[in-house]
Amino acid sequence: MSNQPLAERIRPKTLEEVVGQQHIIGKNKPLRRALESGAMYSCIFWGPPGVGKTTLAQIFSHTLKTPFFKLSAINAGVKDVREVIEKAKKTKFMGSGGSAILFIDEIHRFNKGQQDALLGAVEQGIITLIGATTENPSFEVNAALLSRCEVFVLQPLGLEDLKDLVNQACKRDEFLSQKKITVKEWEALIRVSGGDGRKLLNALEIIVNFKGGKQITITNKLVEDAVQQKLAMFDKGGEQHYDIISAYIKSMRGSDPNAAVYYLARMIAGGEDPKFIARRLLIFASEDIGNANPNALLLADACFRVVHTVGYPECRINLSQATIYLATSVKSNASYVAINKAQALVKQTGDLAIPLSIRNAPTKLMKDLNYGKGYKYSHEYENNFAEQEFLPKEVSGQTLYDPSNNPQENKVRERMKLLWKDKYGY
Repeated sequence: MSNQPLAERIRPKTLEEVVGQQHIIGKNKPLRRALESGAMYSCIFWGPPGVGKTTLAQIFSHTLKTPFFKLSAINAGVKDVREVIEKAKKTKFMGSGGSAILFIDEIHRFNKGQQDALLGAVEQGIITLIGATTENPSFEVNAALLSRCEVFVLQPLGLEDLKDLVNQACKRDEFLSQKKITVKEWEALIRVSGGDGRKLLNALEIIVNFKGGKQITITNKLVEDAVQQKLAMFDKGGEQHYDIISAYIKSMRGSDPNAAVYYLARMIAGGEDPKFIARRLLIFASEDIGNANPNALLLADACFRVVHTVGYPECRINLSQATIYLATSVKSNASYVAINKAQALVKQTGDLAIPLSIRNAPTKLMKDLNYGKGYKYSHEYENNFAEQEFLPKEVSGQTLYDPSNNPQENKVRERMKLLWKDKYGY
């Protein structure tokens, strides 16, 4: 038997062999059309682990007969990127065909300098960049680089996809095809995969080696006996990843610091990226605490910056401090509700005319058209406030921010009531 893992031994070589992702590689879908036309372009695959990001990149290179270079953002630096670009230049000069494909796994781990090093080569067509990420590229990839790439969202493999993957492995793999493998019960096998095809195949291989013999009937008990001690209880890309982060957030929202720090420890034990945790704290500070305790966002931001500077193992202490502070803080989702209401109002009413008095008037023509006429400069009035209309007339008086009932926001409510009287219903 080959020393290669099962997932590598049966890695698809054509789009027809790929399981799942038909929304982008099916008939007349964008990636298939690009491949069939031979006009591959730079793109970013965003999706959970084990759903085919690396496989698709390799298929494109093989089909288009272009050189293929692969870097992992975990251990590659600017020097590695530049070396690959130089190699790509040489292959292009020697007439190898289209642009070489540079596949960067976990591209979200590249810093700004590393990502900037790619820009020129992408713009000049020296390389076709394919980045793979499990994180939202809008937050993790530089805007300049992102604007030069198409983003494709890859979906977790569904139940039928995972079953198909197992059946294909049993037929196509030289080692497994020599055995008679029957899956009698799917529940445990699917559960340990968490929608990750690579993890599913790893589990299948572990089970086959554990059981031995020519005839193997896979049951829930066999899976538990063979796999449970070999697969981590926390999988950064699988279903439990989302369950644990959900439990973590809900524990903080529910003001339970004990449960929150417990789930933090679970994530740390599972090797979760501390930047991912710190980013969730930043979101939580505004979504669930907001102006009830403005210091929450400051502390979460400080934690985020410290995590970037310190890293594991020490940053676990910073994460713990921030987690406990946010969990024990007074709560309010008023800012979150306000922006949701505002966006819904904008969607409903469209681009309403801005009152003339608060429009910008940098030119004489605009002043002649009464732009800025009648505007009251608040600082020239008592209490730095002058009542005037700021909203378009069609939505005048709409209350979007409704302060929650807590000491800090009760003060805000009283101030708004004093200033605006009954206009906004405070």
